[in-house]
Amino acid sequence: MTPAARIAAAITVLDEVFSGTASEKALTNWGRQNRYAGSKDRAAVRDHVFDALRCKYSYSALGQGTDGRAVMIGACRAQNANLDDLFSGAKFAPAPLSDVETVAGDLASQPLHIQNDMPDWIWAKLEAQYGEEATFIAQTLRQRAPVTLRVNLRKSDRATAQQILRSDGIETVENPVSETALTVTENPRKVMQSKAFQTGVVELQDAGSQAMVDALDIPTGARVLDLCAGGGGKSLAIAARVDCQVFAHDISVRRMADIPARAARAGVTISVVEPSALSNSGPFDVILIDAPCSGSGTWRRTPSAKWALTPERLAELSGLQLKIVHSAIALCADQGAIAYGTCSVFDQENQEVLNGTLAESDHFSKVLEKSIAVSAHADGFFISQFKNRNSTFG
Repeated sequence: MTPAARIAAAITVLDEVFSGTASEKALTNWGRQNRYAGSKDRAAVRDHVFDALRCKYSYSALGQGTDGRAVMIGACRAQNANLDDLFSGAKFAPAPLSDVETVAGDLASQPLHIQNDMPDWIWAKLEAQYGEEATFIAQTLRQRAPVTLRVNLRKSDRATAQQILRSDGIETVENPVSETALTVTENPRKVMQSKAFQTGVVELQDAGSQAMVDALDIPTGARVLDLCAGGGGKSLAIAARVDCQVFAHDISVRRMADIPARAARAGVTISVVEPSALSNSGPFDVILIDAPCSGSGTWRRTPSAKWALTPERLAELSGLQLKIVHSAIALCADQGAIAYGTCSVFDQENQEVLNGTLAESDHFSKVLEKSIAVSAHADGFFISQFKNRNSTFG
């Protein structure tokens, strides 16, 4: 496919997304209808679509419209691309620009929430919480996320892992956010077929997620429950760092389907606990709550979530998070600890949830609170750990 044909494909996919189809499904639909497209073409179209979703407001302003074509015109303007070459009307290329489309929108005159590609109510929330730093956070979330690996300390160290990756043409640099993190600088799409990945030397995991696990106080031999484990990324990171018994639970059993295979590849043991067995599996010495949340710290990876979030949904999530904390208290050993974390940048999902439970509890005292900032190196995370006042560690 030519660059122009890829732009045309992105327009088609975006129109489907804007009509209500999930982005991944829209991309899959396009791929099935255009089987001639090679892997590089599909990757390029995907990049166009996700870039456009990250920057939907500003690209719409530059393109003076809200449909896929206008947004991609705005995207090309933002990237200083030659619009006449890309919108030429040639075979498979988008139609030439109309007289109206040749005039660029004035982004500088737009409100700050449009310049920063945030819904207005979210921008107001960020400004209220972060002040001048809100602009940096929003602008960072407009960029593509780094591809980051976690080195499995059970099998390697960073320097050795880098050498193994290099043998497959994958270049990396040490990521400063975690001592186990590597950022891929060349050939990220080769990672999952690489020897290092296939043999469990590395796993794909954001550096902020790794730093969240790094911060935890977990005693040797402890029974550790990853209460909202999902695919088990943090369970694997814990098992790689500490000699302890790791249990993974999620309300959706389907989400945990790959954990046994991932654990075997990593050379660690993780016991999967289904919801029906959870109440009889405790008590646990450390419970990690990686709570369901807005995902606002990871919006550059899931940009559609930024536009889908509503104040009502955020309030609903806060209520759910509070409920999960209470369920963890019932599973915690008398001398245990609870760690609460999210990939959210909002206090409403972080400190405010804890202030109504553990922070005001007569039984728990805070031993850790850390925010991992959204940056070029990592997504945004929050982690806080509370120990039972009878605990002998922490």
